[in-house]
Amino acid sequence: MLQYEFMQHALFVSICISLLCPCIGIFMVLRRCSMIGDTMSHASLAGITLGLLVHKNPIIGAFLFTSACGALIEFLRKYFPRHLDLILTIILSLSIGTAITLISSGRLHTNAEAFLFGSILTVNHTDMLCIFLLTILSIFILYSLYNSLLYMAYDEETARIAGVKVDLINYAFAVLMAAAVSISIKIVGVMVLSSMIALPVATALQLKKGFQKTLFYAVLFSFMNMQLGLWGSYYLKVAPGGFTSLMSVFLLLLILLLKKVVHTHFAGRSTLDFTRNPSYDKVNKANRQGGKSFVHNILACQHKTNQTTRNNFGYIKKECQAHDGS
Repeated sequence: MLQYEFMQHALFVSICISLLCPCIGIFMVLRRCSMIGDTMSHASLAGITLGLLVHKNPIIGAFLFTSACGALIEFLRKYFPRHLDLILTIILSLSIGTAITLISSGRLHTNAEAFLFGSILTVNHTDMLCIFLLTILSIFILYSLYNSLLYMAYDEETARIAGVKVDLINYAFAVLMAAAVSISIKIVGVMVLSSMIALPVATALQLKKGFQKTLFYAVLFSFMNMQLGLWGSYYLKVAPGGFTSLMSVFLLLLILLLKKVVHTHFAGRSTLDFTRNPSYDKVNKANRQGGKSFVHNILACQHKTNQTTRNNFGYIKKECQAHDGS
């Protein structure tokens, strides 16, 4: 299979995708905004059509337009701070409307619909150079902003109080998302691109490891998904984007199943009896004493919550120190 030049190009691009998309996706998932990836992937279609309209590389067009959309998302957050779904609807309306208008105008003279599902035949040397440069630049920026992004992933407001330039980093992260989307559209396609951003991270989170180990496993799972999708699509003669997405879902379900089997094996057949739990006795005792112990328990829970918060930020500091030391 690798004797063909187009498969060599596709393999190179798949490695770049496997490296960059999980590195972007883990911060998006932890910040609970993974749907931004889906919005950006659809926005890239408008960038592709704009690039084709002016006879430029569609990857560059997708990168520029998705960067603008990412910046627009951060700008609109100031006006709709509690309505991220509304902001994404606005961006989708803008991008999809632009793409459909240009495609239906008949001025492209190129089949832009081929980018919807991805193809291993469309990657050329110019695309490889653009993808390589975007990948290297994005990884360098991620490494430079690692500590700040880690603080923001756990608590954005606390990071702002701690002196992190949250707004500036959000704009920089929007550019990184645009780069991840742009390098993936040729192989994966617009329709299922978000699966490469979120699903490997979702799979790695099931292992319940630390942040850096979760990031490592996310990259590993992403590489497995891409290779299974690439090789499978070649032999089955199907679009690589759809098959890669199926492999991502299959691997996630497999990890969930294995996790359930292991948990059941080690847990045995022990049943959960609340009446034998020490906490149950404390609640009964509090009720019998007219609620005096209940107030004491509330204060103890509050102290435990504060201690947990301090432990979380201690963990973040440890992760940042480990990153700096490496």
